Amino acid sequence: MLPDFNRLKVFYHIFNQQSSTAAARQLHLTQSGVSQHLKKLEEELQTALFTRVNRRLVPTAAAQKLYTIVQGFMGELEAGLRHLDESRETPAGLLRIGAPAEFGQRYLPQVCASFHRRYPAVSFQLELGDPNHLFGQVAAGELDFAYIDILPIFLDTPGGDRAYTIESMVVEEFVLACSREVYEEQVLGADYEELIRQNYIGYKTDIALFRSWFKLHFGEAPPALSLVFVADSATAIVAAIEEGLGLGITVSHLISRQIARGTIVPIRITPQKLENSISCVRFRDKEETVTERCFQEHLCRELRQISEFSLQTP
Repeated sequence: MLPDFNRLKVFYHIFNQQSSTAAARQLHLTQSGVSQHLKKLEEELQTALFTRVNRRLVPTAAAQKLYTIVQGFMGELEAGLRHLDESRETPAGLLRIGAPAEFGQRYLPQVCASFHRRYPAVSFQLELGDPNHLFGQVAAGELDFAYIDILPIFLDTPGGDRAYTIESMVVEEFVLACSREVYEEQVLGADYEELIRQNYIGYKTDIALFRSWFKLHFGEAPPALSLVFVADSATAIVAAIEEGLGLGITVSHLISRQIARGTIVPIRITPQKLENSISCVRFRDKEETVTERCFQEHLCRELRQISEFSLQTP
C-alpha cells in the first residue's frame, strides 16, 4: 500500500529544511500538524526517518533512500505545475473550432494564422459543418466551441439550448440578388406578383429564407417558388446568381466584390434587413480558457476590418 501523498510531501519539505518548524511555515501548516504527518508516515513505513540532534532533524538511512525516490517526482510535479500556471496566462495548446463552411473557409484560416504568429504555441483544428452537426460535436466534447448560424433555431440541439452558452458574435445580412442582366430585364420595377414568378436559386430545396425576405418587405410570403437551381454551397449559389440562373439569397459579405464590380445587383425593396446571427456556442458548464478568450478577442479585432460585419462583442 502506498503512503499518503500529503505525508510524503511533508517528509520532502522536512528533509530539505531539516526542521519541522521551517517545513510547517513553507507548507502553511502548524508544527504539530507536520509532526503528526511525519509520525503517521513512520508508522506506515515501520521505520524511523529522522533523528533529533541539537534541535536538527538528521535523516536516517531509510530517509535518504525515500528522499531519492520522492525528490525526482516532486521536482517534476513542481515544474509541471509551473508550466500549467504559465499556460493559464499565455495562450497555448490545441484549439478545436467549428464553423459554417463558407464563413470558416473564407475567414478563419486568416484569423488563425495571425493569432498563431502572435502565439506560436497554439495549434488549430477546424471543423466545418451545418448547425446540427456542430452542436453535436460541441455536445460530444469534440470541439472547444463552435461558431454557429443561429437562423435555423435549434432544430435538434443535443441536451436542449439551456445546456449551452450562446454569445452572438457576428450579425450578417441576407440579401436577395441577381445578375445585372436579370435585374435590368426582369426585376427592375417589378412588383410582388412579378417577383414571385421569377426563377430562383435556393439552398437545397428550402424556400424558408425567401419567404422570410418577402414577408419582411411585402408583408406576405409566397407558398411556392420556381427553383431552377439548388445547392448546399453558398459559393455555388453565388456563382449561379452571377451566371444569371435566377434570383438567390446569400449573405452580403460573400457578394461584396461582385456588387462592387456590378456583376451582381442586390434587390432593395425597403430599408429593412433580413439578418442572421453567427454565435459562439460552448457547453454552459465548460470553463473558458485563456487561449479561448484571447482567440475570441482576436477574431473580433480581425473581423472589424470587414465592413459587412456587425460585431456584437468588444
